[in-house]
Amino acid sequence: MAHVRKTTHSRKTGARKTSARRSTTSRKSTKRASPKRWSQRVTKESDALDLEQDVFKLTSAKKIAISLKRSAEHSSRRKTGAYRSALSMLTFYINRAGKTLPKTQRARLERAKVELRRAFGRE
Repeated sequence: MAHVRKTTHSRKTGARKTSARRSTTSRKSTKRASPKRWSQRVTKESDALDLEQDVFKLTSAKKIAISLKRSAEHSSRRKTGAYRSALSMLTFYINRAGKTLPKTQRARLERAKVELRRAFGRE
């Protein structure tokens, strides 16, 4: 006894079933006080560090590194060593900014990694 498979579309016309799409209406958040982006929330509320405000916008790589080091050493919220926490937060910021980060600022932040290594005596 052979089983015959029935299809819902014709092979000659190439018609296919269309899948139902989600509606494009956005969900409204009940919390308006929280930051809009999750990455922004991480930098503000993370257990990694208590950062100074606008630390990644400082004009010198050395100043950024010193600020991150100070924050990492004084933070009671970090779960790992000070150097690792500071470097993680710096890398996180660079990665999340992605292509929108201007080349000059990206270069400054990459230099801050080197300065951070020096500040912790890890070069």
